[in-house]
Amino acid sequence: MEKTAFIERTGGPDVIQWRDADLPPPGAGEVRMRHHAVGLNYIDTYHRSGLYPIDLPGGLGSEAAGVVEAVGEGVTAFEAGDRVGVFGPARGAYATARNVAADLLVPLPDDVDDRTAAAILLKGTTTAFLIEDCAGVQAGWPVLVHAAAGGVGHLAVGWLKAIGATVIATVGSEAKAERARAAGADHVILNRTEDVAARVREITDGAGVPVVLDGVGKATWEASLNSAARRGLVVSFGNASEPVDGVNLGILAAKGSLFVTRPTLFDYALTPEDKRRLAERVFAMLAKGAITSEIGQEFALTDAAEAHRAIEAGETVGSTVLIP
Repeated sequence: MEKTAFIERTGGPDVIQWRDADLPPPGAGEVRMRHHAVGLNYIDTYHRSGLYPIDLPGGLGSEAAGVVEAVGEGVTAFEAGDRVGVFGPARGAYATARNVAADLLVPLPDDVDDRTAAAILLKGTTTAFLIEDCAGVQAGWPVLVHAAAGGVGHLAVGWLKAIGATVIATVGSEAKAERARAAGADHVILNRTEDVAARVREITDGAGVPVVLDGVGKATWEASLNSAARRGLVVSFGNASEPVDGVNLGILAAKGSLFVTRPTLFDYALTPEDKRRLAERVFAMLAKGAITSEIGQEFALTDAAEAHRAIEAGETVGSTVLIP
């Protein structure tokens, strides 16, 4: 019997339920994947709360690492015993095992353990597409990274430094400032006590930054606009505070003919080849030490509700892994 999380209604962490079920053999194009570690991501709380609507009843979680136990008809890319990871878009990773489409899987290299893979695949591929595919950051560019001690923010700092960018990081505390500096940030702004945009202008001799990576949302929207250089790009990719809404497009002209995008990973990781390419970039950055998984805490898989409470309360540091 396998344990699987599901929700019948949206709400707080208490809506997460568990059921025991036997898995059928994998269908055509599927593999049975045994989960050894499951990644917790902020988007899981959006699905649970209803901020991002899903069909109900529905599963939770998109990121896991483990091993193939069986393959269905037509699967040739994997075989039983292969170590694999998955980072979505299909949900259902909060489970001890599941049948999953083989096209969603990526192979794991021998030097990346299951916990590391589960902690970094989704956030790492998100970082890869944001910096390289979406923003096209070049060496020498100054880039503003909000929430630079968080999951994607922390990876973005190291990634940007590895490609030669200058990193301006915002954080909420001195402890988080130390994390950002350790990851390679060139400048750190304490957003609770400093005027972010004024400091960015000071650091860039008034020019602003060509790219802002903003995973916070509404709370940092004004600072992002005011920090961007003329014809700069604001990449708004998350809602850790609240979603950005009521945007008047005229403000983009007033702030210097700015560009704004609200990208999602799976418009960039659309095909199996895209997924593998992004994952390989993550593993390459791991291998050279540019980024680390920075697992701050682990919870038992069936304590997922407690883990959701912790991440929403801002009590987690770095990545969080659920262990079946």
